[in-house]
This record gives sequence, C-alpha cells and structure tokens, in this order.
Amino acid sequence: MELHQFRHSAFCEKVRLVLAAKRLDYTVVEVTPGLGQLELFRLSGQRQVPVLLDGSEVIADSTAIALYLERHHPEPLLLPEAPAERARVLLIEDWADTALAAGCRLALVQAAAFDPLLRSALLPDSTPGPLRQLVSNLPAAVMAGVGEAVATVVGSAERQQLQTNLEQLAVLVADQPYLVGDRLTLADLAVAAQLGLLKFPASSGAPLAGQGVSGIADHPLLEPLFNWRDRIALEAGRG
Repeated sequence: MELHQFRHSAFCEKVRLVLAAKRLDYTVVEVTPGLGQLELFRLSGQRQVPVLLDGSEVIADSTAIALYLERHHPEPLLLPEAPAERARVLLIEDWADTALAAGCRLALVQAAAFDPLLRSALLPDSTPGPLRQLVSNLPAAVMAGVGEAVATVVGSAERQQLQTNLEQLAVLVADQPYLVGDRLTLADLAVAAQLGLLKFPASSGAPLAGQGVSGIADHPLLEPLFNWRDRIALEAGRG
C-alpha cells in the first residue's frame, strides 16, 4: 500500500493511525503542493490528500480510506458491530472531521502567524531552505496583520467554543479510556488526529514535537486530554 500525504495534515495522520492500529505495512509519498497535486489528480481525479493506493484500488478521503481498510482488513475492528455503538463512533468521527477540524486548523493558523518556528516547520518537506528561512523571518508587523485577519474569522466566540469542547473532551477521557465502548475505535483515532494540530505529538519529530497553540497546548485543564491523545497514539502504534 502507498499513502499519498501531507506530513502535517490531521486527516493524513488519521489514516496513519488507522494503518498503524491494523498493523499494516505501507510506504509514504509526500505530495508537493502544486505540481505534486497534479500527479494526485491524475491518480485519483481530485487534488486532496490523503489518497491510498492498494494494488489497483485508489481511495481518496480519510473516512473512505478508513472504511475501505475496515472492510478489507477487519482486525482489529475499529467500528463496533453493535448498531448503536457503530453509529456513535461514526457521529464522533464526523464531528472530529468537521467542527473540531475547522476549529483546530484555524487556531493553528492564528498561532503560526505569531510563531516563526511553527511557520517554518509546517512548510512541506520539499520547501527549499531559502524559502523556508524567508517565511520564518517575515516581519512581525506583517504577520501580526495576518494574525488579526485570522482573528476576524476565529472570533472570541469561536475560540471559546473550541476551548469549551476541548475541556468537555478532557473530562470525558478522564472518566473513561475510550470515547465509545471499552476498546479503541475510529472515534478515538479521528479525535486524536485533530488534537495533533493543537499540540504536536512526538511522531511529528523535531522541531514540532511538543509545540502547539499557546493557551491550548499549555492549558492545565487540557493536560489530561493531550495525555489521552498520546496514549491512544501509543496503543495504535504511532507513539
């Protein structure tokens, strides 16, 4: 199997977690924005990552990939067989991929506007050194303007909603090891993947590991949530 990805995409991390949980071997193709996406379009008819190649099968979209792997490699099951539990898993996965993903992504963009390390590290691996240095050294006044522009999108109400949701998740995982049932499911992996945008896990490597969105990554009430995220990744085989 071959996974076409952006390294720091939460949706690609979700697929990597599923592949790891099922102990499946695969190779990674890092897609270069622009030219690499043209090749991706030739393969899959669209330009978004992740895309999984499995023999003659080409599967785009993280949920479609997860469901494909669940059908063809059912052990261990990541979707419960009981209809009610299965529905809960899919509802949480959908929430993680939409509302949670949007909040996490915008919070990270806003944080990166003020953090040269984040700006540089989030660039694709293929970014030339001089361009990476240029992005990292953009004047503070310019990036402050970007941060303010993002803040008009991520208003105080949206940021507070994200904070509230994260605190609720922290309470939930402090009381139970998994979001649904008594074992690892796709719901856990989908949520854990998005949390990686707020505080980067060890698998992100230097210099990103442990870095994240100030005020969230270092919030004491959210420490149990990020500890849970790390435990889920470790159980899946991505620790």
